[in-house]
Amino acid sequence: MVLGLSGGIDSALSAAVAVDALGAERVHAVMMPSPYTSRESLEDADAVATLLGIDLRTIGIAPAMTAFGGMLADAFAERRADTTEENIQSRARGLTLMALSNKYGWMVLSTGNKSEMSVGYATLYGDMCGGYSVLKDVYKMMVFALSRWRNQRRPEGALGPETRVMPERVITKPPSAELKPNQTDQDSLPPYEVLDAILECLVEHELTVAEIVARGHDEATIRAVWRMLDRAEYKRRQAPPGVKITRRAFGRDRRYPITNHFQEAASRPGAATTARIPS
Repeated sequence: MVLGLSGGIDSALSAAVAVDALGAERVHAVMMPSPYTSRESLEDADAVATLLGIDLRTIGIAPAMTAFGGMLADAFAERRADTTEENIQSRARGLTLMALSNKYGWMVLSTGNKSEMSVGYATLYGDMCGGYSVLKDVYKMMVFALSRWRNQRRPEGALGPETRVMPERVITKPPSAELKPNQTDQDSLPPYEVLDAILECLVEHELTVAEIVARGHDEATIRAVWRMLDRAEYKRRQAPPGVKITRRAFGRDRRYPITNHFQEAASRPGAATTARIPS
């Protein structure tokens, strides 16, 4: 396997699972820094690789960012920088991992979690590249819990280290894609404890807005998450397969239309009263 090791918790846990399953000699990690990558992330990625005993190489993506910036300069001349440039960074990393996969015959392990895939906080042909995903059906709060658990004990039959698999800082620092200065996930998303609770209501239980509000959640936040969840369906159709953990895994247990103005149709008078889509 080969995976991008960013210094974040998702890639650290994915690497630990891969080592536990396959052994350190079969897992290869790549740190792909950009100008926005922090010193802490570089240190944490190196520490994770050392704890797991895996190969780690560094391939910077700054040259790719410069090349794409030059290629697209005329086409983007009238537009300001936005998430387009952020996604180019992610896709440069995906391209790098796929190139290594082709060259060496390694399968790319994608590292996104269920919270991100639920709301589309992932880049097609970027961090979604891969042949398999061990965290596909694992919400972010469960990622934190699993990471703490694995740092304290080794599963029976696992091939990884008996000691911890990641530094404590990887678990405690604010999650960030590091695609622009001082970025955190909470710039775009509700706090994960709130997001995951709402997603569980929507995905696992298919509760209505009123039912979720009755559980103590803000209605505006619920509706915002709902919109993100439905808009990201087309991305999930293109995601790699992964382990089923919860009672309703994407792709296998939960699929919704991505055509024919599904959102508008579902919100018309006379549609199902489960508030499937907010108007």
